[in-house]
Amino acid sequence: MRETSSTATSTVQTTKKTPVGVAFRGVCMGLAELVPGISGGTIAFVTGIYSELVTALASFGPQSIALLRRPRAFWQHHNLGFLLSLAIGMGVGVLALAPVVRFLLAHAAPLLWAFFFGLILASVFFIGRARSRPVLLRFGALGVILGTAFLFLPIGQMQGSWLALFLGGAIAVCAWILPAVSGSFVLLLLGLYDDVIVAIADLDFVKLSAVGLGCAVGLASFVRILSWLMQHHEDRLLSLLTGFMAVALAKLWPWQNSDAGTLMQSLLSPAEYASLTGQSAYLVAVVPAFAAGVIALWLLQRVTRQA
Repeated sequence: MRETSSTATSTVQTTKKTPVGVAFRGVCMGLAELVPGISGGTIAFVTGIYSELVTALASFGPQSIALLRRPRAFWQHHNLGFLLSLAIGMGVGVLALAPVVRFLLAHAAPLLWAFFFGLILASVFFIGRARSRPVLLRFGALGVILGTAFLFLPIGQMQGSWLALFLGGAIAVCAWILPAVSGSFVLLLLGLYDDVIVAIADLDFVKLSAVGLGCAVGLASFVRILSWLMQHHEDRLLSLLTGFMAVALAKLWPWQNSDAGTLMQSLLSPAEYASLTGQSAYLVAVVPAFAAGVIALWLLQRVTRQA
């Protein structure tokens, strides 16, 4: 039974996709990474391109230098058509939607959090149901423990210098590629999230170059380890991340205090949120926004199944 399930999952993950379909996934991944608590890796997984993405990124190495003399071989070996389509889509998603996310976080944050709470809750179910039950119980429990500890980490206050943004990008990109942990979530913990969002919205290329270079270095260092884990311990890894992601859903609680010392201390009741911020708690609209997130995940899977 488990063998059949694993084979089916692998088939879905390695099916070739059209460039337009891959670019659309990139737009969704770009949007996901703008919001602390959502991982672009989660979107890649539920839309069927995760294994292909990890394999393509892990293909870069010392042998790539020798292949530069053979452009066609270089292109095919690194699956650059796929990577470029995804990168273009992500770029469009980030640049087009950063001002929208910035506005919603400032004026209607509970609706944004509720939408993504529903989307990620549906993702936890989607990823978890494909895992072996005994493995999910063992490694998912470990993920729950790690996720709980993560919620009690203090929120940092790093200054947005070029070096700090470089280091933040290197750390955050490791979270981006995992289907559970958000790169924006890591930037939030480091105290760099606002600096990065403002840099994107204002097209501050100096700060963006620091983040981009940090991401390149971090990804090159981490992706080969991840590729090996996916090849040899996929069920254990994804079970652990499922447990982690289930607990990390607390970061998407609709009513939060962004000035709290730890993530758990940031969680508020609707009345506390309205009193603290002077803004509406959007009680009537939160449930529909949550439902929209669940439906969005379901539609995303259906739309991208053949694209």
